[in-house]
This record gives sequence, structure tokens and C-alpha cells, in this order.
Amino acid sequence: MNFDFTQNHFALFNLPARFALDQRNIDSHYRNLLATYHPDRFASESDTVRRMSLQIATQINEAYQTLKSPIARGRYLLKLSGFDTEEESNTAMPIDFLMNQMQWREAIGDAKATQNIESLENIGRELAAETSALEQHLASLLDETHDLSAATVAVRKLRFMEKLEQEIGNAIETLLF
Repeated sequence: MNFDFTQNHFALFNLPARFALDQRNIDSHYRNLLATYHPDRFASESDTVRRMSLQIATQINEAYQTLKSPIARGRYLLKLSGFDTEEESNTAMPIDFLMNQMQWREAIGDAKATQNIESLENIGRELAAETSALEQHLASLLDETHDLSAATVAVRKLRFMEKLEQEIGNAIETLLF
């Protein structure tokens, strides 16, 4: 079994190290890698080979989880370039972004208080559109202008957006059940 454990996720999936990737392409490479290295294919092999196939499958799954998520993929690209997004310690954001966050949180709170699922869904659609635009901006920052400092801010913004989307999902779930 020939496998290079030192490959980064992009090299493992035989994809260019860039943010803008086709999800179908990521999925296809994932399925092909698993078909080749899945532990079930090595069930009758020695303990060493079975253990290695499990390690390879684990690395393939970790790479897939990273590459399929825009936030994780952006974070990983920055990490490969030596940049830390500092999501846990650096919450500084542009004032206009923070104002939008406050408005969305207030709207979510109002919709929860009035048990207005339709309003929550509308806010969710608005956030999804904002998230998509921010992902496109991040692709430009990483793949075209290579402005890695601005890209770290964009990843942190996406993380904030993800938390808002989760809050909306939780609110809708609470109201439905």
C-alpha cells in the first residue's frame, strides 16, 4: 500500500490549492479515494495493513470535511500560508459588520418572541445570500489578490454568519417542536 501521509488535503485530493472549488469535484475525488483505501478492502490483510488503511481513511475523511466546508477550506488555505484566523481570540470586526450582526440578532430575537417562523426563514435566506457573497469575496481574496490579512477577517466574518444561521435553525426547530 503506497500512500504519502505528508500530502496536504489539496494534494491528497489531486486538486489545486485554491478556495474556489467545485463541490462535485471534491465529492468525486473523495469517493475515488475511499474506494481505493477503504478499510473493508483490506479486511483479510495483516494487522499492519489494516491499521494503515484505517489511518489513510481517517486522513481522507478529515481532508474531505475540510475541503467541503467553505469556512474550513478558507481557514486551511490560510494555515498553509502561515496565517492564523485567530477566531477564538480576535473578535475585532469592522463596525458596519458588527452593526449588521446586532440588527440580525435583534430581528431573530423579535421573530422568536413572536414565534414567527416565516420571519426567521426570511432572515435565514437573507443571511444565506450575505454568506454566499462573502464566500465569493473570500475566493477573490485567496485566489486572485492573495490578500491573506483581509482573508483572515473574511473567514472570521463567515464564522459569525455561521453562528447566526445556527441560531436561526435552532429557533425554528424550537418553535416547530
